[in-house]
Amino acid sequence: MCMQKNKYTVTAALPYANGPIHLGHVAGVYLPADIFVRFLRMNGHDVAFICGSDENGAAITLRAKKEGITPQEIVDKYNQIIGDSFKDFGISFDIFHRTSSKLHHETAQDFFKVLEEKGKFTQETSEQYYDEEFNQFLADRYITGECPKCHSPNAYGDQCEKCGSSLNPLELINPVSTLSGKTPVLKQTSHWYLPMERHEEWLKEWIRQGTLDGVQQHDPKKWKNQVVGQCMSWIDGGLRPRAMTRDLDWGVKVPLPNSEGKVLYVWLDAPIGYISATKQWALDNNKNWEDYWTGDRKLVHFIGKDNIVFHTIIFPILLKDHGGLILPDNVPAYEFLNLEGEKFSTSRNWAVWLHEYIAAYPDKLDELKYVLTSIAPENKDSEFTWKEYQARINNELADILGNFVNRALVLTQKYYEGKVPALGQLTAEDQAVLDEMKAIPERISQLVYDYKLREAQAEAMNLARLGNKYLADTEPWKLVKENPGRVETIMNIALQITANLSIVLQPFLPKTAEKLGQFLHFDTNTWDLAGKSDILPAGHLTEKPEILYTKIEDTLVEQEVEKLKQSNQVSSTVDFPAQKEAASFDDFTKMDIRLGTILEAEKVEKADKLLKLLIDTGIDKRTIVSGIAAHYKPEDVVGKTVAVLINLEPRKIRGVESQGMILMAENAEGELSFMVPEKGFGAGFEIR
Repeated sequence: MCMQKNKYTVTAALPYANGPIHLGHVAGVYLPADIFVRFLRMNGHDVAFICGSDENGAAITLRAKKEGITPQEIVDKYNQIIGDSFKDFGISFDIFHRTSSKLHHETAQDFFKVLEEKGKFTQETSEQYYDEEFNQFLADRYITGECPKCHSPNAYGDQCEKCGSSLNPLELINPVSTLSGKTPVLKQTSHWYLPMERHEEWLKEWIRQGTLDGVQQHDPKKWKNQVVGQCMSWIDGGLRPRAMTRDLDWGVKVPLPNSEGKVLYVWLDAPIGYISATKQWALDNNKNWEDYWTGDRKLVHFIGKDNIVFHTIIFPILLKDHGGLILPDNVPAYEFLNLEGEKFSTSRNWAVWLHEYIAAYPDKLDELKYVLTSIAPENKDSEFTWKEYQARINNELADILGNFVNRALVLTQKYYEGKVPALGQLTAEDQAVLDEMKAIPERISQLVYDYKLREAQAEAMNLARLGNKYLADTEPWKLVKENPGRVETIMNIALQITANLSIVLQPFLPKTAEKLGQFLHFDTNTWDLAGKSDILPAGHLTEKPEILYTKIEDTLVEQEVEKLKQSNQVSSTVDFPAQKEAASFDDFTKMDIRLGTILEAEKVEKADKLLKLLIDTGIDKRTIVSGIAAHYKPEDVVGKTVAVLINLEPRKIRGVESQGMILMAENAEGELSFMVPEKGFGAGFEIR
């Protein structure tokens, strides 16, 4: 089957460039988008597959401060990691762009100016939360507090993820800045607002009936219930004006007079990234970008459920207000993937990072794709466990698909020197198998067009099950001597099933499909042959196969689960001490901290924890007693350059006068570490 419209612009949510990609992201956005696009291409559709990194906003500047580098260095670093991960994993974007590019800034600014000139914004002065410690206004996601509707304690300033309600930061109960952990203050500022309440009526009709300005624009029956439900919850609750600008120093500058220090709101800026990426791709490939955002085209957004309203309410409003651009045909949002009984948590390192998986298991990429699609959170949250990863690979990929392909090709080598035997007279059993082989691709097609990719992959695997059962039932290895003609027919059908597998598996398991094509000397990227029973002619030469999938041992599962537990244990047990009382600048300047070199070291008698150190401070040599004996042997510390507080009042410790203090760092396990200069600075230099 083929849909009437054959032009698609498919986008995948722009990953935020302040960290790498984990399997939750892959299963909930990028893998399903890739499967859908690969299928469309095989069916001859005109497709543009668009993505890029989202590189603006407050989180980038915070990560930069944390790592001690510039925001540009942060986005360059993670754009590279994310882009390489997608490429290595085989996500087939036409372009992976970035919103820090000059073209994106120009595109977003032009878009904003069009809306401003059309009078689509209002300019308002209001009170917004401000973090006095960090000296900046707070973006919505940097304010948390109690939800006024469901009373979840961890609602964000723009949305409660527990109940899905749209919020204004001022509605939060007991708001807290996520930057400083303190209560923010209110401060006046002016911004450009999108009056979303003006759009409620057409949005209701567009989402529920699929019509826009009286014209059928999409099929609402194909929209997921949770997508429509969340949209209508927002609209029925009453849409309110939302600021389209922010007070930040990193992002797309507002292109208007008297707008210094203001940038575009991320949910205006980032979706326009789809358009700017399309522009760059068009420039690179001698195309017209407008062909992919206007006219008779399907715009499809693959996203996670936390981004639904931004792609189904805010961005459509912006597109319609701008004029001349298509609105989404579908937004197949996915729920969340959990990991070993818990939510993915980047802060606790409770995650399986895509780039780390690829580095560890470069030969098991299709295996991961298969598992993630099998458990895809299409309509409800699901869970990844290493035990299920093992079970699905061993019991399904290896024992069903791999076993069937190996049997079919090995027997062909054994009986016919690798050549496809002729098809003889068909039995009722043969015909039933061929009829089912023909029906499976049709079912896969319908499921993919309906965005039911999990079921579609299961149907593709059913073809392997069909072949496996057919060989098990007919047992050609037992018939070959007594009825060789019958075996030729059985093996011909088995090879036709294998050829069909090389087609229907391409969207889901592209590397596997490529291997099958090599085994069969058969290469096609079109869906048209799927279901046919005469793909391989009699006499066609096939190759001796390799093992498609090796089984996953228990040791791998145990290793990966232990790795998670260890990283979680380290993260969750760190209980950093609270900040001490504030010290004045004058108090700080009184402290004389210098580098010193340890000249001698010995244990203090009758004191297991103490070392007596002779330190060269650059201005003198002095004795300091330090409680580091449980962590360092005397012979190990001699010659080290360390940080020393030299103007601490002397005190006697176990009868030894100590004339200062060595400064140490301590981790969660109580281990001590010297604070050593990264450059070769010697004794006497001050620490400021």
